[in-house]
Amino acid sequence: MSDLVLEARDVRRTFMVSAGFMRGKRPLHAVNGVDLAVGRGEVLALVGESGCGKTTLAKMLLGLLPPTSGTLEIDGNPIGSMDRLTVAKTVQPIFQDPYSSLNPRKSIGSIITLPLRVQGDPNPDTWRRRAEEMMELVGLPRRVFDNFPSQLSGGQRQRVAIARALINRPRMVICDEPTSALDVSVQSQILNLLQDLRAELGLTYLIISHNLAVVEHMATRVAVMYLGRIVEQGEARAVFTAPKHPYTEALLESVLTPDPHLGVPDTHLGAAYPNPLDMPSGCTFHPRCAKAMPQCSQVVPRPIASIGGHVECHLYDETEGQLAS
Repeated sequence: MSDLVLEARDVRRTFMVSAGFMRGKRPLHAVNGVDLAVGRGEVLALVGESGCGKTTLAKMLLGLLPPTSGTLEIDGNPIGSMDRLTVAKTVQPIFQDPYSSLNPRKSIGSIITLPLRVQGDPNPDTWRRRAEEMMELVGLPRRVFDNFPSQLSGGQRQRVAIARALINRPRMVICDEPTSALDVSVQSQILNLLQDLRAELGLTYLIISHNLAVVEHMATRVAVMYLGRIVEQGEARAVFTAPKHPYTEALLESVLTPDPHLGVPDTHLGAAYPNPLDMPSGCTFHPRCAKAMPQCSQVVPRPIASIGGHVECHLYDETEGQLAS
């Protein structure tokens, strides 16, 4: 069996969207040639601005959205050749908002056992016992089995969502902003719970987050996405201590500090985000890049190997007359 739980090779997803009144439709390249590999037991964090393609990529990895082109594999098997139940048993999501992702008309026990019913578990007599064991594992008292989501706090609801995702023991979990809707005091509890469950159940995580503090706490590797492409990928410690791509540097500089005298950080990215329907030529980041060179507006950068990954930037390309770093 391969050590890779999930692998994406040159994955693309294009949507045809309206270009305006009486102007027909134009292609929007939401995911534009992504290469990604997630090893067993890893925590890969996917970061980037809103609209860069993170959620679209996650939907493809969950088998909810077919790629326009490219290859997606789970345990070496193409997702397109697998039935939906097999994909669901292998990869499960934890959604951003526990207030909207749980059915308010269903009891906690019914919500947690839903995957057992939908995915055809043949032993319904064991469902309650398994659900209660999973509730205990995620820190929920068994007495709330017959309660409803409205009777629980935000942190408890997210624990229900985690229990639902793990009840069938998937190999990989995709966490889409798993703590952003929670109070700060509860966020660390949920993150620590996810770390404990990863160690106890041998899970692999793909975490989508805007919160770089969460990423630094959880991730073993980081992939930075910009306009549908992974512009930098590497070991988490290397990315945080020595970022290579100017966009990664700007993201790290955007983190607010507790010191009120420092004010709001200036990332020098400007207020305008590029129009994804009209991609810049060459390196798509060059209009916002403080280190842009003449070739950046003309030549698409190629991936350059770095610690545990790669970076797509002319600054590190020897063929472009720069010193490799």
